[in-house]
Amino acid sequence: MTQTKANAEIRSDNDKQNHQQGEAVMSAENLNVVACIDGSRAAPAVCDYGAWASRHTGTPLMLLHVLDEGRYPAEPDLAGSIGLGSREHLLDELAELDRKRAKLALEHGHHLLDEAEARVKAAGVADIQKRQRHDNLTEALTTLEKNTRLFVMGLHGESSSDRETHIGSQLETVIRSVNRPILLVPDEFTEPRTAMVAFDGSVTAFKGVEMIAQSPVLKNLPLHLVMVGEETPDRWEQLKKAEQMLHGLGVEITLAVQAGDVEPALHAYQEQHDIDMLVMGAYGHSRIRQFLVGSTTTMMLKTARKPLVILR
Repeated sequence: MTQTKANAEIRSDNDKQNHQQGEAVMSAENLNVVACIDGSRAAPAVCDYGAWASRHTGTPLMLLHVLDEGRYPAEPDLAGSIGLGSREHLLDELAELDRKRAKLALEHGHHLLDEAEARVKAAGVADIQKRQRHDNLTEALTTLEKNTRLFVMGLHGESSSDRETHIGSQLETVIRSVNRPILLVPDEFTEPRTAMVAFDGSVTAFKGVEMIAQSPVLKNLPLHLVMVGEETPDRWEQLKKAEQMLHGLGVEITLAVQAGDVEPALHAYQEQHDIDMLVMGAYGHSRIRQFLVGSTTTMMLKTARKPLVILR
């Protein structure tokens, strides 16, 4: 089998599935909840949260598996990988092994998607699409984002074990790159019943509040709007302005100002009030912005026990 033929086989398989199951996403009016499925222990929870988000928002669900082209190249390139004097048939055998690995990974991805489909159907979701892409995860998501209402991803990657937990290796890159809300979920599913919004009063923070007000993602969920810092009249004025913007949601809204550093203050408030979901945004150069994209974020994602929504 030639490299070109192997590449064509993988791409034609993907194209056929995309044509049969993905035509609806071509309309900008038909947004999807996209649940990113992999072989990690978080995959069942991703299915469950994806099913919840689909039902909660009345949005079709897309189950997405991305076959990492870095790990499973469709066209193996072994030039220079064996020293001078090696026999050409060794290169051919190595290339063939890479093609077989890619094909097996593709088949495994199909099985993962089939199992995920059965799980979300059992959870009451009927409008389901399955898609497998041979791509980089971030590029795959940015390609799909114009037709996406919400991405759902596991907090922990495939390398996580019961003894040591690692956040997904591509998570920070995805957070920096996509421009749609991302629901990051732990390994166990609990249906969200309350949510808190981390708010800093900046222009982009108000844009995030506007996004929440116009989106069905948090509909019917009582909200806590929380600022971190010294309690001042200006902060309360900003909170009350944000509260008015959210008035149309028709839910109970609690306002709070928490003293202290961002990470422990938000965690403490969430635990104190037994809040199921934390909503945050990338807010300019504020303290929360530094928290989100800095080293503190890595620790927060690593220790998170409840889902987070990252707004972009």
